Amino acid sequence: MLKCMTYGLFRLVTLVILISPVQVTMAQLDHMAYRYKYDTDQTIQPIFQGWSKNEDGTFDMHFGYLNRNYSKELHIPIGPDNMIDMAGLDNIQNQPTYFQTRANRDIFTVTVPADFGNREIVWRLTTEGQTLQAFGWLQAEWEITGLKNELDPSEMRFDGGPAVINLPPELSVVSATSVRLPDKLTLTTSVTDDGLPEPEPEQEKIIPNAWNSTPLLTRPEGAIPIPTNVPHLNTNLRGAKLKPMAPRGKLTVSYMVWRGPANIITDSMFSEVVNGSAITEITFTEPGEYQLRVQASDGRESVYEFVTVKVQ
Repeated sequence: MLKCMTYGLFRLVTLVILISPVQVTMAQLDHMAYRYKYDTDQTIQPIFQGWSKNEDGTFDMHFGYLNRNYSKELHIPIGPDNMIDMAGLDNIQNQPTYFQTRANRDIFTVTVPADFGNREIVWRLTTEGQTLQAFGWLQAEWEITGLKNELDPSEMRFDGGPAVINLPPELSVVSATSVRLPDKLTLTTSVTDDGLPEPEPEQEKIIPNAWNSTPLLTRPEGAIPIPTNVPHLNTNLRGAKLKPMAPRGKLTVSYMVWRGPANIITDSMFSEVVNGSAITEITFTEPGEYQLRVQASDGRESVYEFVTVKVQ
């Protein structure tokens, strides 16, 4: 038995010795391919993000998607390549047909009846010859709470009376919705809001010191560099694509293509609401029928509306 134990220990030591630094480096390199970024030719993964319960007993199933491309946006019309299996319910297809790059969370919802039970909603997308699916069902752990206007200490104000809940803005598009190229389309959006959240007071600039500064993480000497094969993109330190953000503390309106053959250019991307309205100039590059999603946001709560534009 001692002989067997000695032989086993010898084998273990031998294996440890055989794993050289070169082999470790090669193993790391084998995984580096997963860190590369791609402009085009990648798939889109539909994602089920959870469900929430409505006051009438129905349920909202929340979906988003990941466009693995860093530059190419795709138009996938409703049909065999972009469809939702409604589990025997009415064939409601309210998903987008134009897909922005990278991660897009909580893009749309599908409402199912109170007696939905253990059935499944399936969203199927076919890109680059691959069909990828998102399955949604009422699993208890996937319930999303707090989506409605509930009392949140960060959104309450006290003016001598009861606490006030921050309500989402109300909006309506009041401009013409057709344009002939190469003309630009000007859309005026009427927006009303409750004035919440109140603007945050400007804070004094804190001079960093040894006590309040956050140390910056640096790569260890000799570490394999993270590949950057899309240097033309604006990414953060983790490699995620940076997207423009709305100005803080402002009531704004923005537009995105929900359905249509091509993307749009807006001036500006986030139009500030002044005297109850926001004006946005939109440039189209291709003719066709577009459905734009209009968003009004007070920085905490948002509301959406859809407008159809015919581009000739």
